[in-house]
Amino acid sequence: MKEIIALSEKTITLNRNEFLKVKGSIDDNIYLVESGSLRLFVLDDDDEQVIRFGYQQNLIVSLDSFLTGKPSDLCIQAIKKTVLKVITKKQIDQFLKIEVNKNLWITILENLVVQQMEREIDILTNSPKERYQRVLRRSPQLFQEVPNKHIANYLRMTPETLSRLKKS
Repeated sequence: MKEIIALSEKTITLNRNEFLKVKGSIDDNIYLVESGSLRLFVLDDDDEQVIRFGYQQNLIVSLDSFLTGKPSDLCIQAIKKTVLKVITKKQIDQFLKIEVNKNLWITILENLVVQQMEREIDILTNSPKERYQRVLRRSPQLFQEVPNKHIANYLRMTPETLSRLKKS
């Protein structure tokens, strides 16, 4: 992943609650979180449904838009002040012209797919306790980086339920 990050020539800073990307926009960048944290969510009527987080040393991307060049329904918002390295699609395309780099890119995409599959299993798991334990095992750092209200939304439970589970 160092090779991808090295492509970045630009750093941006988002303030707390500032949007990196809004619904209906096209995003042709990948971002590495240097500090801070973000949430990636969709709007379901007026409800926000968190589907992913990004925090230190994570890549975050509106992958559907990045790959297709079409607008996305995803929103990306800073949870707290966040510093991001920006890698453009043009930089990635240049990088991929070198054959050996394609394997690294495939590995990054495979990791994103596996993470998404884990997420789907989390959502489909009936027991709130089991959902909490799965995420805690997989991403313990999440609980230091992200407020409980966002984690509860991600886990499809109330903040009170999450608080009870954390105490037990």
